[in-house]
Amino acid sequence: MTADLIARGRDGDDDAFRALTEPYRRELHVHCYRMLGSFQDAEDALQDTLLSAWRGLGGFDGRASLRTWLYRIATNRCLSTLRSAGRRPAKAWDIPGVEPPEPTRLGEVVWLEPYPDALLAELSPEARYEQTESISLAFVTALQMLPPRQLAVLILRDVLGFHANEVADMLDTTVESVKSALKRARAGLRRRQSEPAPVADSPAENAIVANFVQAWQTADIDALVALLTDDVFMAMPPLPLEYEGREVVTRFCAGIFGAGRRFDLVPTRANGQPAFGAYLRSATGIRHGTGLYVLTLTGDRIQAMTRFENHMLAAFGLPRSLGPSREF
Repeated sequence: MTADLIARGRDGDDDAFRALTEPYRRELHVHCYRMLGSFQDAEDALQDTLLSAWRGLGGFDGRASLRTWLYRIATNRCLSTLRSAGRRPAKAWDIPGVEPPEPTRLGEVVWLEPYPDALLAELSPEARYEQTESISLAFVTALQMLPPRQLAVLILRDVLGFHANEVADMLDTTVESVKSALKRARAGLRRRQSEPAPVADSPAENAIVANFVQAWQTADIDALVALLTDDVFMAMPPLPLEYEGREVVTRFCAGIFGAGRRFDLVPTRANGQPAFGAYLRSATGIRHGTGLYVLTLTGDRIQAMTRFENHMLAAFGLPRSLGPSREF
């Protein structure tokens, strides 16, 4: 059946090509996201991958599986993006009436974007397991700090489980080079050590989430602080400002609440983590979407809060604004 579809695809049959590639479309998108750290960049890379596959199907010789061949195209497309100078630039602070505290540091991965869990549900059970185990924001961010070739090797070997000889073929290099790059990538991967997060949708997770929503929507800074770890981390890409430590994160949140900004939160999930569309209340009753928050949990506390811009709301099926009554 596959041979027939390949033959028809080579003859220009769109439906045959779609039938060949559709089973891999979502996992390729996740792969591009993990390599690039950006949902939109992953969308662009996936489209380029499928176009290249369509044009190059005549050169597919069947020595590797179709899946491996598609991963080769996608990986090299992402490497081209990573090596270009056109990544999304940092953005200046633009919240009127709020003066942020001095940041702990300036973040480098300002192009980071979240990935909707609803799309992960489209993966096959096997692919869903291997993908969601390494899709957290912390892991994706850490990957972005690696050199491109090391990043590709680490994902292909440690996340996706391709053999060293397959990776060497994908990257047009030697097995020895792959092994060397993998060793350096593992050594360079900077990940925070912490207690495991509670299981998704478990009573433990639900309790933390409910307490966070209550504290944030009522601007209860004391209740919010009680939920944070001592080394809590806050980031707001594409703003480069990053804050680490309960004291400075508390001052940041107190500044937001002190300026009179009040929010309603609409729950969703991103990168296997609790997330919320944030809607700013106004005097008219209309609540305007200001961004998307993603929480990183550890034990029974919040270890990180990451805020993304409101253009991400659409990818999560969330509206740009809410009316006076609760619409969720």
